[in-house]
Amino acid sequence: MFGEVKSYFQPRALLVAMILLPTLPGAVGPAHASSSINHYVAKYKNLPVSEEQRERLASYDHLIEYFCAFAFFQPRHRVNPNFIRALILAESNADPRAVSPHKARGLAQIIHETGRIAAGELLTLPHAFQYIDRKRLQSLRQEDLHDPAINILIACYLVAKYNHRFEGRLDLVVSAWNAGEKSVQQSQAPAIEETRELVGRINGYFLALLRQHEQDLARHSALNEGQHHSRPGS
Repeated sequence: MFGEVKSYFQPRALLVAMILLPTLPGAVGPAHASSSINHYVAKYKNLPVSEEQRERLASYDHLIEYFCAFAFFQPRHRVNPNFIRALILAESNADPRAVSPHKARGLAQIIHETGRIAAGELLTLPHAFQYIDRKRLQSLRQEDLHDPAINILIACYLVAKYNHRFEGRLDLVVSAWNAGEKSVQQSQAPAIEETRELVGRINGYFLALLRQHEQDLARHSALNEGQHHSRPGS
């Protein structure tokens, strides 16, 4: 599925069009960025991911991959793990102890009330989650949002929720994440500087991570090809 990432770009705007990776090819069509967001997309189009940031993210790879594997709202669709990585970098620089001036907490910077509501919704689903004690979801405390497993689970769920509602539009999904679902009116991201900056930064990190993934795949393929030709009789 990661081999399909090229189809999730909108080259002109450089905005990644889709967050979800469909298991059925072509199941999700292209999306378009709001023209008003293009300045912020261009501003961060070459945002790098440092080696230190990659190492920080690697500590949470097992949780990101695990919770992104759930289809929360649409059968056979899941959130792209690299989008969650991009979100974590943009929100906290992968610091699970981070607290914002608005009291957003943890890796994905989740407000307690938002997390509490999401936890309640998660409890209604038929899924049994590893790494999570259901009792902590039943009475979610602020401190629980500093637990990487709980924070990443809630982030994956909320991103899937917003993605389902806004049909994969990254700019609208991030707007709903940052400013609330009601902030998105007539398929337009709100005119909030903080929100538009976040759209650009997440998109920039997402592009960088997707490029790195493609490079890793190419290196792996070349290595396998070299090993094949080096075998006697090949």
